[in-house]
Formats: sequence, C-alpha cells, structure tokens
Amino acid sequence: MTDPVAPSASTQPAQLSDLDPRTALVVFSGGQDSTACLAWALERYAHVETVGFDYGQRHRVELHCRSRVRSEITREFPQWAPRLGSDHLLDLRLLGQLSDTALTETRAITMQANGLPNTFVPGRNLLFLNFAASLAYRRGASVLVGGMCETDYSGYPDCRDNTLKALQVAISLGMDTPMTIETPLMWLTKAQTWALSAELGGEALTWIVKEHTHTCYLGDRSVRHAWGYGCGQCPACKLRLEGYEAWEASRAGA
Repeated sequence: MTDPVAPSASTQPAQLSDLDPRTALVVFSGGQDSTACLAWALERYAHVETVGFDYGQRHRVELHCRSRVRSEITREFPQWAPRLGSDHLLDLRLLGQLSDTALTETRAITMQANGLPNTFVPGRNLLFLNFAASLAYRRGASVLVGGMCETDYSGYPDCRDNTLKALQVAISLGMDTPMTIETPLMWLTKAQTWALSAELGGEALTWIVKEHTHTCYLGDRSVRHAWGYGCGQCPACKLRLEGYEAWEASRAGA
C-alpha cells in the first residue's frame, strides 16, 4: 500500500545561536510520546542522538518504527536533520526474563491488587535511564530526554517526577559529572502532547505521529484509526484516542 503524502513542514528553523550547545540523548521507543520528545530536543539542542531498548517487549514492532520515524523527520524537517545524530539500540532482554508482565508475556491486560496494571515492568525506566546515562557519558552527552509523564499515565511509580529528580542526582553523583534528565511531557495531558507536536512540527509532524509511531501494547498495526495504528482497546490505545479527541475538540472550539 502506498503511503499517503505527508503535509509540508511549516516550522521556522531556530537560529544556531539560540540552541543549547550540549548534546542530548533521547530515550526513543518509536512511540507518540518519544517522538514528541525527539522533536522537542531537536528544536533546542545543537546535537541530538537517540537510544532504544530491546527488552523482549510484546509490542516489539515499535523497534521497527523507530528508524522510519527518524527518517521521516529528517526528510520533512531539513532544519532539524543536521542536528540528528546517531541512533543506538541496546539489548536489555534480561529485563524481559526478570519481569512477569503483560508487556513481555502474552496475557490479558488487567489491574493488579496493588492498583497498577500488569503492564508495569518494575524498574524499566530506572534501567533505561541508567543505561542511557552510561551511553551518554561515552558519547559526550549531558542531557537525557524521556517521555515520562505524571499527568496522563497508568500510575507507574518510575514515571513520577520525584523519582526522576532523585535519579538525576544519583546518576550525576555516580558518574561524577552533571547529567540532566529532561521530561518535557511530565505535566502534559495526552491532548496537550498532541498539541505540542503540532506546535513543534505542524501538520507534517502530526502526520508522522499518526502514520509511523507505535503505542499499542499488543503490537497491532492492522487497523488505521484517525489517531494512528493500534488495537483500539488496550490502555495505551484508549489513552491515545482520548487525547486525540480532546485535542481535536479544543481545535474545533478555538
């Protein structure tokens, strides 16, 4: 099937003198949130690299979406292309062996007695950011960017702002070098995340999010909805749908 034509990008390039000279490393899954974070970083930092993790996730199709999203961003946003550097994919399949969750095993998604959905992979974000920090140290990067959010989320404790602030201190002390963890989506609803992407990249970035990112926990890309591909029933799809509808409603009422 031929891909639909992307709308033209409309953002104005930032002046080089306005960019933060540091190198940023974006934790990039290939999903909606990490794509918004990648655009956010490209608009602010002189050099940006990406890192992804193969942890035996059930929705591992996201790993294939990563390279397509990067290539589409490079093609649609020539002002960002020179700033987008290397991509790194790290093997963390041991995490899948240690965890017992609906993200790494084929099972129904349910709520647990502790109030968390069984999609929670204990320590996932802690490990992601520690490995990202080790890579950043070697690559000369001092900023880590992640799509963790405490507003529209499933209650995961490793997405909370205080968790990540504590981790930033621990990483900086443990590596004896300042390391900043940026979470641009921390206080945004999913509707506001859609709005942020549109603000950063206009219709072109919104199109990339719909066509090429992946969020569905079941890894389903058989159905194209107005908001993108997914099963439409898992918590990730429902959250993305609700956010999209709220964003569309806000635009209609503007």
